[in-house]
Amino acid sequence: MNILITGGAGFIGSHVSEYFIKKKCKKLVIIDDLKDGSVKNLKSIIKNKNLILVKENILNKKKIKKYFKNINKVIHLAALSDIVPSIDNPEDYLNTNISGTMNILECMRENGVKEIVYAASSSCYGIPKKYPTSEKESCDPKYPYAFSKYIGEKLLHHWSKVYGINYISLRLFNVYGTRSRTHGAYGAALGIFLKQKLENKPFTVVGNGRQKRDFINVRDVAKCFYIASQFKKKNQIYNVGSGKPISINHLTSLIGGKKIYIPKRPGEPNITHANIKKITSQLNWKPTITLEDGIREVTENINYWKNSPLWTPKKIRIATKDWYKYLG
Repeated sequence: MNILITGGAGFIGSHVSEYFIKKKCKKLVIIDDLKDGSVKNLKSIIKNKNLILVKENILNKKKIKKYFKNINKVIHLAALSDIVPSIDNPEDYLNTNISGTMNILECMRENGVKEIVYAASSSCYGIPKKYPTSEKESCDPKYPYAFSKYIGEKLLHHWSKVYGINYISLRLFNVYGTRSRTHGAYGAALGIFLKQKLENKPFTVVGNGRQKRDFINVRDVAKCFYIASQFKKKNQIYNVGSGKPISINHLTSLIGGKKIYIPKRPGEPNITHANIKKITSQLNWKPTITLEDGIREVTENINYWKNSPLWTPKKIRIATKDWYKYLG
């Protein structure tokens, strides 16, 4: 099977890419502009003969279109993903997350690719009325990032009706794990806490820290993307979480360190709690990595961040107009 993954060198995408290589896909094409992603994230698979890395932005449709030829399935993870910057710069988020997604769908349509698995966001629910929150809950995104990811999902639904492209949309809750981004002021909580721990600074906890989040390990998420790509039932939306929310205060206690409290951001729920009954029953997927084990793995690999930002092997294959060349 020939797979194309957008954002495949990023935090989540690199784990997904590894999983597909582990499952011995015939060809894996990764499209990533390497702004948030890194070749370092692909260290374990970069020399695999079945892997081709395309350094390109998904907004450049003319440059990426040819790589969809003879592809069986697309895994679409490329996106801008921070909350506060999306409020300050909504145009960037709408361009990448909406126009970029439309480019992916059009590249698929023009090359006859009929199946896509989309990385959606649980932020589409806004502040839900019911917990645990099921896929039937109405969507009410509170900031441009959440809005852009939700509209991306709606594009999939429309292209499915009009052009027959089949989709599965995975609404990811709070994904954590190794390779989580540590740069930027508004990234995922765990990535920010790790950066602060490395710098011997106190954790900056938003609000009182009693708010709860549904954390799901990135390796469980990677497996979920693979299972979804093999699933025969199409045009479905699934929550992907642990179903066991924990407080931010508890998270910081697992990492270990002092903390300070900063004002709560508007539009953020006091709790995220995924109802995962649909995905466990239909896809036969369930989380297997406990938060305690996952945090232990992250902290034991903290040298990964100490050696950041970049790791580059002597030779890597990066696609160009000549298909690929060796760099290094």
